[in-house]
Amino acid sequence: MDDEIYVNKPLSSQVIMELLDKYPDLKKIKCPSSLYLRTSKKYLNALSELGIEVEPVIKRGRPKKYTDTEAKLIEKMLNEEVSPKEIAEKLQIPLKTVYYLKDTKLKRGRKPKYSEETEEEVKKLHSEGLSAKDISEKLSIPLRTVYCLIKR
Repeated sequence: MDDEIYVNKPLSSQVIMELLDKYPDLKKIKCPSSLYLRTSKKYLNALSELGIEVEPVIKRGRPKKYTDTEAKLIEKMLNEEVSPKEIAEKLQIPLKTVYYLKDTKLKRGRKPKYSEETEEEVKKLHSEGLSAKDISEKLSIPLRTVYCLIKR
């Protein structure tokens, strides 16, 4: 029958007894490393005396759907000036995935509403001791935006 199983529940005495009843030929129990660290040494020693090895599984997360070859192909197409939307259509993958797999070049998200010069001006005025409210009125920028620009 099964001599190796994967468990994602904490190994308590009750769980161990259920496993031994269900799998009499059990030789190895695999579990997540976080669960292994929380398992009592008494239980681990008792299982090893029974000839059952408890092994933490290092691999985490969902397996990758796309490999490095797709990422390199996307990078190559971007260098050839192909738009991300066209790449998504040609490779039949979601547009978000194209952005995720690309290395550099494209920046996602919103473009800044205020220029770097405006941001520098806000910071300069703030360092000179002007209050955020005064900066807001002087540059005609919302007060909340002034606070955000000062934080950056």
